Amino acid sequence: MSDNKLHQVETDPILTVKSWWQKNQKAVLAAVVVVVVVVGGWYAYKTYVADPKEESANLAIYHAEEYFREDSFKLALNGNGGQQKGFLYVINNYGGTKAGNLAKYYAGISYLKTGDFNNAVKYLSDFSTDAKQIQMMAYGALGDAYSELKKNEDAISSYKKAAETFESDDLNASEYLFRAGLLSETTGKTKEAVDIYKELKDKFPNSARGREADKYINRLSVE
Repeated sequence: MSDNKLHQVETDPILTVKSWWQKNQKAVLAAVVVVVVVVGGWYAYKTYVADPKEESANLAIYHAEEYFREDSFKLALNGNGGQQKGFLYVINNYGGTKAGNLAKYYAGISYLKTGDFNNAVKYLSDFSTDAKQIQMMAYGALGDAYSELKKNEDAISSYKKAAETFESDDLNASEYLFRAGLLSETTGKTKEAVDIYKELKDKFPNSARGREADKYINRLSVE
């Protein structure tokens, strides 16, 4: 065979692919099997475990939310002792679900309303969501709980987080930033309070709290 023909055979793409396949077919097939098993397992888990659990959690939290809306916070937390469950039951039995996470927020607010500030901190600090307005309210409530416990640094930090989380809500964001400033002021941190009031004025000039900011700044400057 001439050198040219030999070179053509060696570089023939079909022969090259065949050769590669013969050498690597086991690894390729194994990888395909792994992908099929992972995808199939995920689908089965979602269809037969995750989705039904989420649905059950939504049913369980329904009555607790009704109690919460009626300001029946103890019932909202603990249920009625029968079929109507409370937020604590949802948290303990449906961890990892959206409803289970939301139940932490409701539980934290319920404990705050009933004066159990340590448990309010426990559940609110364990809650997180991508829904910025709800997250803002959770940080604000956490600030209130810390303030009641006289944990002023934590309270100020939480109020600031609340204000930063959803600045589009002028009313609530400005209120939480004001609370951070007021708590700084009442705990003797005058410079920090002035800085916060200036931030309040700059960020939320159209809010009621923002319009009042100069009053607080001038008062502290005089003092």
